[in-house]
Amino acid sequence: MNAQEMITQMLNLQQILNDETNGIGWEEGINKNGKLINWRRCIYMECAELIDSFAWKHWKDINAPTNKENLRVEVVDIWHFLMSLMLEQYKIKNLGDITKLSEDICASSGFNEFCKDAYNIEDESIYEVMNDIEMLIHKSSGFEFQLFDLLKVYFAMSLKCGVNLHSLYECYIGKNVLNSFRQNNGYKDGTYKKVWNGKEDNVIMSEILKLNLNGVDEIYKALETEYKKVK
Repeated sequence: MNAQEMITQMLNLQQILNDETNGIGWEEGINKNGKLINWRRCIYMECAELIDSFAWKHWKDINAPTNKENLRVEVVDIWHFLMSLMLEQYKIKNLGDITKLSEDICASSGFNEFCKDAYNIEDESIYEVMNDIEMLIHKSSGFEFQLFDLLKVYFAMSLKCGVNLHSLYECYIGKNVLNSFRQNNGYKDGTYKKVWNGKEDNVIMSEILKLNLNGVDEIYKALETEYKKVK
C-alpha cells in the first residue's frame, strides 16, 4: 500500500466513524444530539495530553522517563481530529472529495519527510518537541487558521515523537477499531469500561496490534475476546 492509499483509507474510515458517531451532516458543526462540534478544540486539548507524556513539571517527577507509548497514542488521537477538521472544511467549502483531499495532503509541505523514518525520541530535546506541540496549539486555537499550516507542524512534531506515516497508519487503524468498539459498547451513555482488569483499553489495543492480525475484523474480534474477560 502506497502513501496516498494509506491516507485515503484513513480519511474514509474517519468519515465513516464520524457519520456513525455524530450523524450524517456533522460537517455543518452540530451532531445528531444537538451538540456543537469544535474539532480545533479537540486538537489542542489532545495536544495538552501529549505534553503530559513528558516530564515537564519542574516540581514533580523531574527525572521520570518520557511515556513513549502514550506519545504514539496521543499523536494518533490528534490525527483523528485533524482529519475530521479537514473533512469538514473540504465539505462545507466545496474544496473537493476525499480523493482530492488525499491528493492535497500528499502534496503538502512536510509530507515527503513524514513518509521517511521517524526520529528517536531519546535523541530529541523534550523542550523542542513541546515547543512544536505548543505551536500546533497556537495555530489551532486562533480565530483564523490554515489547514496545511496545521498539517506541516503536525508532521514535524510527529516525527520527533517517533511517529511516521507507516506507524501512524498502523496505530490509527487499531484506534479506529477501538473507537468503533467503544461506541458499540456504551461509550456514549457512560457504561463502557475503559480499564480492563487494570489496563487501559489503549494499552490492550497496542498489545493486540503486536499480534499482526489481518484486517479490522480480526482486530475487532480480538477486542471482543479481551472485553469479555473484564470483571
